[in-house]
Amino acid sequence: MRHRFHSICPYFAMFPEAFVEKHLAASRFSGVVFDPFCGRGTTVFEALLNGREAAGCDLHPVAVCITGAKCNPPDRDDVVARLAELEGCFSVLPPPVLADDMADFFNACFHADTYEQVRFLRANLNWRDDRTDRFIAALCLGALHGESHRSPNYFSNRMPRTISTKPAYSVRWWGKHGYVAPYRDAFAILRGMVDFRFRTPPPDNRGEIAESDARKAKTAFPHLEGRVTDIITSPPYLDTTNYREDQWLRLWFLGEDPKSTQARDDGRHYNKTLYWTFLKEAWEGVAPLLAPQARIVVRIGGRKLSKEEMFDSLLTSLKNATGRDVQPADDGVTTPVKRTQANSFRGAKASPTVEHDFCFVIG
Repeated sequence: MRHRFHSICPYFAMFPEAFVEKHLAASRFSGVVFDPFCGRGTTVFEALLNGREAAGCDLHPVAVCITGAKCNPPDRDDVVARLAELEGCFSVLPPPVLADDMADFFNACFHADTYEQVRFLRANLNWRDDRTDRFIAALCLGALHGESHRSPNYFSNRMPRTISTKPAYSVRWWGKHGYVAPYRDAFAILRGMVDFRFRTPPPDNRGEIAESDARKAKTAFPHLEGRVTDIITSPPYLDTTNYREDQWLRLWFLGEDPKSTQARDDGRHYNKTLYWTFLKEAWEGVAPLLAPQARIVVRIGGRKLSKEEMFDSLLTSLKNATGRDVQPADDGVTTPVKRTQANSFRGAKASPTVEHDFCFVIG
């Protein structure tokens, strides 16, 4: 049976646990499994389920919260007790100071009573420093927005469960269709989620997660130097999505100011040359952690890149970054992407999109 921690919080650009399981089974190594772009933690958590020591890092708070919750979970009883404590001391906070567009959004997105519970949880969960609070926060992220007409476990008006649509678009869409935010008891939903998630017990071992740029992996994990034998990862794709825009509402819940438009200040996602420079620098950050022999599996995509260019550039960047012998295990496996973000929610015409899996052995 699929472990119920895997689906704590969905979002785009995630590979299935079967992908990780397959590559763990194919590896002849038994050292630390590492993911420098850990996302929602599939690699790290699946490695733990397979009895491996595992670690990962990511720049983005949503990823760090979700992965940390799954890979270093508290005891179930501690989560139940903390929820009871939070519900017992619940109080309505002073009204926030918001720009008009954000006030309109929050008024339409959440029922007034649900909104007060969400704001209280946002203000009182110390998710960065307390693993019990982190687990509850991760559950909140999974319930914060979604298809509330289909499930009673989402706090919001109708929204995608994987991305946060922008405020003005959301308000117009809800108004056009006459959709009203349902009343939801956030504490009751969270209690039900705790019961559901813990029906499959956590693995015995725990993973280590850092809020860190992959380029600084050595600094974040000095004790793993020379111990990583398997990397299974998927770096950000070129010119495919803007993570911070897509996750703006979850970032708000984790403490950021509500801001749905982010400046395109990260050239690695939009400029091909900068993108490959970034990946080379990422491998340089990870290189000190690699054991004398290691296996690196990379799932990668991007509409502006051919398979041949991806293969050649990955191989070159790994060789230059590590200064070691790097050999491809095969020519790569290509898979069509059936449900892209644009095709699912933004009305774009379907466009052919593929992603490629490459495996390299480093000696």
